[in-house]
Amino acid sequence: MTHLWVRAEQRPNECRVGLTPEGAAALRAAGMRVTVEESATRAIGIEGYRAAGCDIADEGSWPEAPQEAIIFGLKELPEDGTPLPHRHIMFGHAYKGQHSGQALLDRFKAGGGTLYDLEYLVDETGRRVAAFGYWAGYAGAAVSALAYAAQARGGICPEVTGWADKSALLSDVGAALKAAGELPRALVIGALGRVGSGAADLCKALGIAVTRWDMAETADGGPFPEILEHGIFINAIFARPGTPVFVGPKEAAAARALRVIGDVACDPDSDYNPVPLYSEATSWSAPVVRVAEAPSLDIMAIDNLPSLLPRESSEDYASQLLPVLRDLGAIDQDVWARAEATFRKHL
Repeated sequence: MTHLWVRAEQRPNECRVGLTPEGAAALRAAGMRVTVEESATRAIGIEGYRAAGCDIADEGSWPEAPQEAIIFGLKELPEDGTPLPHRHIMFGHAYKGQHSGQALLDRFKAGGGTLYDLEYLVDETGRRVAAFGYWAGYAGAAVSALAYAAQARGGICPEVTGWADKSALLSDVGAALKAAGELPRALVIGALGRVGSGAADLCKALGIAVTRWDMAETADGGPFPEILEHGIFINAIFARPGTPVFVGPKEAAAARALRVIGDVACDPDSDYNPVPLYSEATSWSAPVVRVAEAPSLDIMAIDNLPSLLPRESSEDYASQLLPVLRDLGAIDQDVWARAEATFRKHL
């Protein structure tokens, strides 16, 4: 019997989950055993999983899970260097030149486990089968707008704490822009993708004029002076070999209208970072880092943006992923086999 073990997220401000109680009930009906850890922060309460017939485990008990269990989480594991003997489903951030990625792969190598990276669950055409991208773009553009509003009033973006739903987010950000007395123009690169469409939809909802770019507009490799003509620039392009630099030190020092970069893709430790102006992700407590003065330039690079809208993003993502989770009984085939092959290649 396939055993899926849903772990509690252990990083701060992470309230999402990749499986809803309804999804867990569907997996159980298909003959799967499902264990769900208790969590003090998960946006969806444990009682729904209990009612669905799941086994309930203590928070953080996954290292003692049976060897055959498949451990399912979203964000990173604690960086304690311990070997990883289980099969894990999560976002590993280990295949694109990230400097912390090798340490994670070394832990799998030492323990004999396997990483099925959620970013690399793809169909036969190479398209991801599930993604949080839309809500990352939506929330990232919202925080970028908050940063612009704070800067317009002579300050810097304050702490963010998440929103109960989309309506609450729009109310708060709209009020901040109104208090600032001006609306920026925004440019979104990657506007045809999930992330970019979410960012553009947020701008549209707030009345922010948005310029939408995608591969055609960036094919010549730059430079891109048009970026500097907008108050907000949203990077929705995931870093990979060949990605051009959109805004670097030279652009930051130039005359510009640009005040805020929302680096939703957020790969600061990648060798291919298209915004090489900062070295680590920002946080909920400090959403931006100021990288230039006169005029100010702030970068928003929160790396768990969808958790600012945890219930909506969890329900959306879980509905996309559920059909693939149903196939875990054939983990050596199709989507799962491709993910394992990618892991073996990088290992």
